Amino acid sequence: MAVVLVGTLDTKGEEFAFARDVIEAQGVNVHVIDVGVLDDPEFEPDTTAAEVAEAAGTTLDVLRDNSDRGEAMTAMGEGAAAVVTELFESGELTGILGLGGSGNTSIATTAMRALPVGVPKFMVSTMASGDTEPYVGSADIAMLYSVADIEGLNQLSRQVISNAALAMVGMVANEPDVTVDDRPTIGITMFGVTTPCVQTAREYLEEAGYETIVFHATGTGGRAMEELIRQGIIDGVLDVTTTEWADELVGGVLNAGPERLEAAAKTGIPQVVSTGALDMVNFGPRDSIPDKFEGRQFHVHNPQVTLMRTTPKECAELGEILATKLNAATGPTALVLPLGGISMLDVEGEDFYDPEADAALFDAIREHIDSTVELLELEFDINDEEFARALAEKLDKYMRASGVGP
Repeated sequence: MAVVLVGTLDTKGEEFAFARDVIEAQGVNVHVIDVGVLDDPEFEPDTTAAEVAEAAGTTLDVLRDNSDRGEAMTAMGEGAAAVVTELFESGELTGILGLGGSGNTSIATTAMRALPVGVPKFMVSTMASGDTEPYVGSADIAMLYSVADIEGLNQLSRQVISNAALAMVGMVANEPDVTVDDRPTIGITMFGVTTPCVQTAREYLEEAGYETIVFHATGTGGRAMEELIRQGIIDGVLDVTTTEWADELVGGVLNAGPERLEAAAKTGIPQVVSTGALDMVNFGPRDSIPDKFEGRQFHVHNPQVTLMRTTPKECAELGEILATKLNAATGPTALVLPLGGISMLDVEGEDFYDPEADAALFDAIREHIDSTVELLELEFDINDEEFARALAEKLDKYMRASGVGP
């Protein structure tokens, strides 16, 4: 059992020594990784900055000579990620803690994101009260705002650092009461406007003997699912809600990046996909929407979230994207179209009901989908119980035929 500390010991040595001492006083071993580039460390680490730089394919002398802070931060982040991965695989890391401003937050969280879900990850940072998505990404990283800058020890910094150190001790010194079984695991994507569909499908699959993990399709949710597929944690996918592609294409705030819909295709696991919530692009409060979208159709979901209806042209592009992504699949794949509406708002009488836009989406899919993908068209809206059961039944059939069913 050992906690790994990742920090710039040339500028924050006093603070890291204090965190180390707090942890060791609880009987927990500490492994300190120095990622400081500017100067020599204030105390001797277990892994030196030179070793971290070497793990990134460079040298500390090169980074110092180049005097490029961005280059140095990137290299030390990559090197730290390689070092902690090796420590974890050898059983020498059971938790990881970082302290710092924007620089070490970037380096330490890069290392944390390289570790599997479930490994305790704690970052004390001056950046923790702002936008933390660049640091957390889709990883299970806990961030604690340092309140004051991490510069010297005082009554405030001692308390905050102690709290973080003791929290880390608690995480690594206690076994969580988490039941792990060998049921095949299904990843499912959901949005508020596709919740009834997912609830019905999830219940069906769990009764059939599967474990399910539901991901909120908010950008990070989609990225998290893709990463867990790549890690082999997810055995099959019920991708009900592909809405993140609407944000990626049009410029919304909940995009999951251009690699969304690729992990299952590349790994060959069974997947059943639908067009959930492709009728909408997500923004923040109404007054935050870029001026270029004025005149479009909006729906205020809540004070913090405003939805914008996708146009027929955008829907046609989305249909082609979905088809192209699924055509690359190496495993059993079905694309199931809810001809009665693709979200709770896309049914007759609701704000985003637009048969022309839906037709553009479906026609583009029909035009571009390969025969290797099973295309099913059902006369239900996406939240109809019959549609949800059809999705779940199809995936169950694929899973069993592939030998990964219950």
